[in-house]
Amino acid sequence: MVTFSPKDLEQISEKGITQSKIERQLDEFKTGFPYLKLEAAASVGKGIKSIAAGDISKYIDLWNQYKMGDKKILKFVPASGAASRMFKNLFAFLSAEYDAPETDFEKAFFSNIEKFAFYNVLDKVCKEKENCSIHELMEKGCYKTVVDYLLNDKGLGYGQLPKGLLLFHKYGGTQRTPLEEHLVEGALYANCNGVVHLHYTVSPEHKNLFEDCVNHVKGEYESKFNVRYCVSFSVQKPSTDTIAVNPDNTPFRNSDGSLLFRPGGHGALIENLNDVDADIVFIKNIDNVVLDKFKEDTVTYKQLLAGVLVSLQTKAFEYLRLLESGQFDDDTLKEIVRFLEQELCCHKPGINDLEGAELAAYLKKKLNRPMRVCGVVKNVGEPGGGPFLAYNSDGTVSLQILESSQIDKDNSDYTKMFTEGTHFNPVDLVCATKDYNGDKFDLPDFVDRSTGFISSKSKNGKELKALELPGLWNGAMSDWNTVFVEVPLSTFNPVKTVNDLLREQHQG
Repeated sequence: MVTFSPKDLEQISEKGITQSKIERQLDEFKTGFPYLKLEAAASVGKGIKSIAAGDISKYIDLWNQYKMGDKKILKFVPASGAASRMFKNLFAFLSAEYDAPETDFEKAFFSNIEKFAFYNVLDKVCKEKENCSIHELMEKGCYKTVVDYLLNDKGLGYGQLPKGLLLFHKYGGTQRTPLEEHLVEGALYANCNGVVHLHYTVSPEHKNLFEDCVNHVKGEYESKFNVRYCVSFSVQKPSTDTIAVNPDNTPFRNSDGSLLFRPGGHGALIENLNDVDADIVFIKNIDNVVLDKFKEDTVTYKQLLAGVLVSLQTKAFEYLRLLESGQFDDDTLKEIVRFLEQELCCHKPGINDLEGAELAAYLKKKLNRPMRVCGVVKNVGEPGGGPFLAYNSDGTVSLQILESSQIDKDNSDYTKMFTEGTHFNPVDLVCATKDYNGDKFDLPDFVDRSTGFISSKSKNGKELKALELPGLWNGAMSDWNTVFVEVPLSTFNPVKTVNDLLREQHQG
């Protein structure tokens, strides 16, 4: 048992964390997290729905009808990611011993530099600071000077900014950031009675920059789409930070003797999601955006996913009210079992042994949960979680999005399931977070706490172990009703490196 000093306890309390939570985290470092028991990788016809082309309009109509009611629709965008990883290759070039581009990545960046949306503002900075254009600097062999002005504070400072505020796309003489592209998307599929609600989760140090950007551009897009935007922001709560430990699992301490806490990963955002009030929530990462001319598929399939969700939720609510009324017979219970198993892919071995009140109680518990419909795309080797049928702690089997860290690599069957999986999750979710009485679910109640993971990090040259909370779309939503729907790869266009902006979907 670790003994904490009064100063430690004060530091823990200031973060809004209890001592018992810290002690539980220290135990988790020692015991680790269990791997999940898998039944199979989900595939079309086995956990993944493939909607026939002729049925797409039916679900879009359902969505449009739903939006006509007294509902609040929200677009929730995790946007705290820094752009530093996006420029990893260029940072490496800055510190390289050579001065001219040598790698294929470096050559592609410089030979296509005029195609980037930030080219004009970068060129302006170079002229102001060096009295030379970008091309003149390149002709002189001053490639690193150009990169320096792109990445560091002496110029645009892109290496320290969040992705959401970088210039991604060109439209004639104007440029757009990802933040703006999400404003546009919101107007196209999350517009409810002329109002578009968006919520961005951001880093505390960048919150003012995001607010300034929204205030600067909001009026333009309100006029363009004849809507009113309600934009809100939140940051990860300090209470979701996790304690770091030394390799021997004792608390890691900073040079001043204080405890080191680290952000708990995107799983911490379940608290932010829990704080917003909406009937339907779209979740999509900040960097998965495209130019307007490529948005048609995105808008179509977002509406499709929402229509599927509304259809399933309507049926689930109907059954829940029936179960609550007590006005049902054995045939009705069998019908509800079929819905739970066939439409929501939730199975219970031995369910035929349950009957009457016991079966009704089980069905009510499983139906009365948050619901999400997740778009999945065909696996083309991109990193990301995969859709699986996995066992839960209560013995049931349901659909889950799993990361590789949750899978036992020593189990050859499981490894094969993961590597040969046909689809993966591009973070394309539509969520329903209220129950059949219109009351909000308390989302932390539906987190599987045993699905966190431990990673190796370092600080000031010293090794440490960090604990990440169950991921937002993984363990944090483990106990939700989950449905997978196949969507085309054209809806997934993330920008992981700056050169991804040279892809067709980001070029005018």
